[in-house]
Amino acid sequence: MISRCDFCLSLVLRTLLIMTSFEETETEETVTCLHMTFYHPCQEEKMMFRCLNFCKREQVRADEVAKFGRDSKICRYSLMDTRVSRIQFALQFYRRLHSSEYCFEIKNLSKRTKLTVNQTELGYLNKIDLPWKCIICFGDYQILAEIQEGESVDYFETHLHLAEAPILQERSLPSLQPVPESCISSSTLLCQDKSPTEMDENEPY
Repeated sequence: MISRCDFCLSLVLRTLLIMTSFEETETEETVTCLHMTFYHPCQEEKMMFRCLNFCKREQVRADEVAKFGRDSKICRYSLMDTRVSRIQFALQFYRRLHSSEYCFEIKNLSKRTKLTVNQTELGYLNKIDLPWKCIICFGDYQILAEIQEGESVDYFETHLHLAEAPILQERSLPSLQPVPESCISSSTLLCQDKSPTEMDENEPY
C-alpha cells in the first residue's frame, strides 16, 4: 500500500513537473490581420469576386507584396473584371522605424484609374500608409479595410468579407464609365451584358 507521505510527495513532484513544462512553453504570438470587406454594385451579376477566398483567414509572408488586380498570374488576389487593371494596387507589410508598430503601405499601380483611401487620392505609383480603418475606392469598387494589430514578424493574415450593401452610402463614387445625362445610373450600365474592350495600360486614357 502507498503511504500518505508517498502519495503527497508524488503529487508535489507531478505538480512541479506540470509547472515547469508550462513555464518552458513559448508564448504564442498574436498575428496582425487585415480585414477587407468588398463591395461592387454588380457583384451578383458579374461575379467579379469569385476568385477571392471569403471562407477563412489566409497567411501571407511578411516580405511578400500582396497585389490586387485582374492578372491572376501576378496578383495574389484576383478580380475578374476587364475594367480592373492587371495590377490595381499593392499592400506592403512593414514595421515603423524605431517602433514596434506594424503597418501596411498601399500603392496605386494602375495607370488608368486613381485610387482613393478615405479622402486621399492616389495617382499611379503614389503610396501612403494604410489607416487602421479606412475605405479604399477605385471605379465602382468599395473596400473597407480594418487592421487588427499583432506581434508576429514572420507573416500576417488577411480575412476577406463580402458586403451585400454599399459601404459608402452618401458619397458619390467616381465611375469607370461616364455618367449619362439621363436617369440611367452608371451601376445599371456596368451590369449590362456588353463586354468592354480591354485597354492597354500604356495607351493614353
